[in-house]
Amino acid sequence: MALIVFLLIALAVGVGFLWTLEKMIFQGKWTYAIFFLAAFLPFYNTSLSVVYLATQSAAVVSIFQILKELVVLVGLLVFVLYHRKIAEYPFRLQSTDWFFLAFLSLAFGYLLLPIGQASFLNKALYFKSMLIPGLVYFLGRNTTFSDFEIQRVFKIIFFVAIGAFLVNLVENFLLNAHLQQFTGYALYNFAINDIEPTGNFGLTWTFETQAVTKRLASFFSDPLEMASSVLMGFAAGLIWFLTSKREYNWLYLLVMACSLGSLVFSASRAAFGAFFVMIFFIALVFRLYKLIGAGFLALLAFGIYVVFFASEDFYFFVIDTLTFENTSSIGHVVEWLLALDSMVANPLGIGLAMSGNAGSVTDELRVGGENQFLIYGVQLGWIGMLLYILILASGVVLSLRVFYGTESTPKARIAFVGAATKVGLLLPLFTANAEMYTYVAWVSWWMIGFSVREYGRIPTKE
Repeated sequence: MALIVFLLIALAVGVGFLWTLEKMIFQGKWTYAIFFLAAFLPFYNTSLSVVYLATQSAAVVSIFQILKELVVLVGLLVFVLYHRKIAEYPFRLQSTDWFFLAFLSLAFGYLLLPIGQASFLNKALYFKSMLIPGLVYFLGRNTTFSDFEIQRVFKIIFFVAIGAFLVNLVENFLLNAHLQQFTGYALYNFAINDIEPTGNFGLTWTFETQAVTKRLASFFSDPLEMASSVLMGFAAGLIWFLTSKREYNWLYLLVMACSLGSLVFSASRAAFGAFFVMIFFIALVFRLYKLIGAGFLALLAFGIYVVFFASEDFYFFVIDTLTFENTSSIGHVVEWLLALDSMVANPLGIGLAMSGNAGSVTDELRVGGENQFLIYGVQLGWIGMLLYILILASGVVLSLRVFYGTESTPKARIAFVGAATKVGLLLPLFTANAEMYTYVAWVSWWMIGFSVREYGRIPTKE
């Protein structure tokens, strides 16, 4: 069975990869890399575990591992080759471009300088994980898509959102188990990543709550990645619902409902909080002040329910979460304090591959690791963390200006989803190494880059 699934995955990935290469190399459409990334990244870790389960070969797995980076690098190479006079290419840099360039330049300097205890190889691998999202942003920054091509991007996002929920239903009601218990997830993690199985389900602790109930992940790498990713699906469904003819609204309602369903199955408190932050942001964007009032009333009603009507277990679960006495919350606080202590002692940082949960960061050297802002702060110092914050802030602001200022509805949709997703990811960024969630991180960076390009073409800017 594993071999059959592997063959199907290999066929699907191979066809998608070859189609993408054909479009990029022979037709010069370097930006078609986004189609492959959006369709492949949600299944990335699951495909790797199935490949290892079927082949028991690290070499075969490595081929699948490099496909995402290879597509991005080929896209960049084709961009350069199709502009023979690349020095004359009109780069009109906006604030987000400058901040991104400064951030990556700083990281490159820390790669070359003898800073930190990590090996040069580990530092190079970590720098790669920072550089590739920047290249995806660059591809978005130089993307010219027709309305049909933009629609194709959204169709992939809709398919992922609906598909994730359908798999959740199968996991919960038919299998009564995680999909990862059948895909060789634990075997792959142990053999390739040297991570031993933990938890009551033989996976990792991420796949269960403190009450030992399942946290589902569908075909994503873990529940936290799924929870963050469906935020983008909800934002995409919402903007299409608000900007489409009524006869098609049922589809976008379905996308939003499936996204919310997956959010529930993930049982991620940070993602639930992120969802309400995103709703608040959307209410401000559309000036739906009554929605903000309704949100406060809903929060008040929830508080009354917890205090007067909820079970004792649920009451103390909420109280422990809010007071950071919950085991998971305490773990976050400890990691934050360790990171802040390092940043105070070393305001210029301690070097690449010294913080976070990336594979290139060894346990012996890791300082902190459950807050994306502090992860960069530990490694690149306060300046690196500030630059990362400025990238996010400027990207959201420019995307909003495109949303309000462009006359193209498809481009406005891209700008809205990019901005809403980055705002929605703020809470997950505070509690996880969320830039490792490649699907939502890379696709939203492409959207921000696409929006920044469009911003430079708006005749009048505020």
